[in-house]
Formats: sequence, structure tokens, C-alpha cells
Amino acid sequence: MTERLEHAAFLENLKSKFRLQVQGFDGLDLELVEVSQRKTARRQEMFSLEFLCRLNQVLPQRIYRLEHDNMGQFDLFLVPIRRDDQGVYYEAVFNRLFDDSESSDPAS
Repeated sequence: MTERLEHAAFLENLKSKFRLQVQGFDGLDLELVEVSQRKTARRQEMFSLEFLCRLNQVLPQRIYRLEHDNMGQFDLFLVPIRRDDQGVYYEAVFNRLFDDSESSDPAS
């Protein structure tokens, strides 16, 4: 895994499958269905991800271990946000401050 989960990395993997590790299941597939536009403020960046799980059971909001072929393993706080005939949708929100050495360049 990269040291930090970046907006651009998620954009590159839009519509791909992530494996969610959860007790009681043999791993669940989540599809990354949306990556919001990256917004920046003076010293802050914000974006969100939306995943679809075709399992109709709603999992509680919490930190989950995800695994992806390109991005490796990492933990994300996922929150169920809605359910439809496709399955249950989960959101992860990134809202972080820039380090002093980072730029607020909105190009990435």
C-alpha cells in the first residue's frame, strides 16, 4: 500500500472491486462506484468515496480492512448511507490537513 491513500489512486481504480474483511463472512466484494471531486482549502483537502456492496444486509459503521489488487490492504471508516435494489452503499470521507511541506494544488 502507498503510505497515504490519495484521491488520484482512487480515481484510477473507480469501478473496480475491493475486498472487505469482516467477521462472519468469507470476505465481501465492494465496488468503488463514485469518487467525489477533490476540494481544497488553504491547508486542507476533502473528498469522499462511495462503495456498493451487493449483499442486502447492512453492516454497521466502523473501521473495516479493505484489500485491492493495485492499492494493497488498508483500513477505512465506512458508513452505510443508503440501500436500493442493487445493494447497500457505504461512504468513506477524507478531510485532512496538509503538512507544511505539501501544496494545496488542486491538480491531484
